Formats: sequence, C-alpha cells, structure tokens
Amino acid sequence: MSTPHTAGRRAFGDGPLSHAAALVHTLVTVEAMLLAAASPGLAALLLLGPDPANLPLAAVCLLPLGPALSAALYALHHRGRDLTDLHPARAYWRGWRLNALPALRLWTPLLAWLTLIAFSLTHFGASGLPGWWAGLLAVIGLVSLLWGAHVLLLTSLFAFRTIDTARLAAYFLLRHGRTTLGVASLLVLAGGLTALSTEALPALLAAPLLLSLLHSGRPVITETQEDFTA
Repeated sequence: MSTPHTAGRRAFGDGPLSHAAALVHTLVTVEAMLLAAASPGLAALLLLGPDPANLPLAAVCLLPLGPALSAALYALHHRGRDLTDLHPARAYWRGWRLNALPALRLWTPLLAWLTLIAFSLTHFGASGLPGWWAGLLAVIGLVSLLWGAHVLLLTSLFAFRTIDTARLAAYFLLRHGRTTLGVASLLVLAGGLTALSTEALPALLAAPLLLSLLHSGRPVITETQEDFTA
C-alpha cells in the first residue's frame, strides 16, 4: 500500500529538469546528424564565391540539405521525453531512409525555381524590365519558400504522393494563416542571423528552428491527420 509520500514521488526521468535535459540531448544529437548528412554540400558551398554565376552550383550543393532537414523534422516529431529512453540518432536515420527520396522529389524543383528567381534578380539591371517586376519576383520567391516549408513539414511526417503533398502544401498556405506567418517569422529570423553574422549560424541553429517549425505547424499536422489520412 502506497503512502502519500511515496505516491507523490516522481520516477526518474519524469521531472521537468529531466524533460529539459532530454530535449537538449535530442536537439544536440539531431543537429549533429543533420550537419553530418548535409556536410558534403555545405562544405562545397563554403568554397563557392559570392559571384551570382555560382548560383546553379550553390543549388546543387544544397540538394543534400532537403533530406537532412526532413529527417531532422521526423526525429524531432518522434522525440522521446523520457531521459532513460532516448534514441534521437536512430529516429533521425529512420526519418532519412523514409523521407530522402520523397523530399528530393519536391526539394529539387523548388531549388531550381528559387535559383531561377535569384539569378533573375541578380541580373535584373540587364533585363530592361520596370522596377516593379523585381518586387514581384521577390514576392513570388517568398511565397515559394513558405510553400516549401509546408511541403517539408508534410513530407517529413506523412506518406502522400508527390503531387498530393504539393497540393496540400498550397492549400494549407492560406488555410492556416497563423502557421504561414510563423514560418515567415522563422525565415526572417534565419535571414537576419545570416545577415548579422555568418551563413553558418542558421545551420548551427537548425534543430531549434525546426522544432519551432513543428510547433507552428501543429494545426497543419492535426488537420492532416484528421482529414487526409485513413
């Protein structure tokens, strides 16, 4: 028979400090795995100069980043809360095996499209087009990034056909405005960190940023589970 004293005890790993330690361990591990998975492209990217002519090569270097981000989202979504039973590395590689090809099917055309927009903007002076076209291209690029964030979220957590994922991402772009605004704020934060320090800083903080994306995307995840999965 338990006494009030023993009944009020928490098992090891159930307290707030243990949960915080579990979260930190998961974030550090997932960050390390993400950087390892994306390192070939990121290392090559650092060797490229800032010349706009290198934009296509930069896009090629960023190809491994898509599956790496998708696997990180998967691992963070399935993270354990119990300090005594944490397997973030195992969850990461499982997410990479499941999502690498689906992520690449959408990540590759998105990179190509964004590269085309960036190349057009960097050579806009030679186009002879009115200035408002540059603003329009910038808006299209931003919307494409927001759509891509929704795509990444859906690809990481659900197994839909590529075309269905693309359509759902476009649907949720307007359906859940607060989620889209949350994604926009994360993009602004990542851009600000890059502008104020170095391009490497957003990569080093990728795991916390992705955890914030998961938090912002809860309405999208919930509706997808309830209305679009069997």
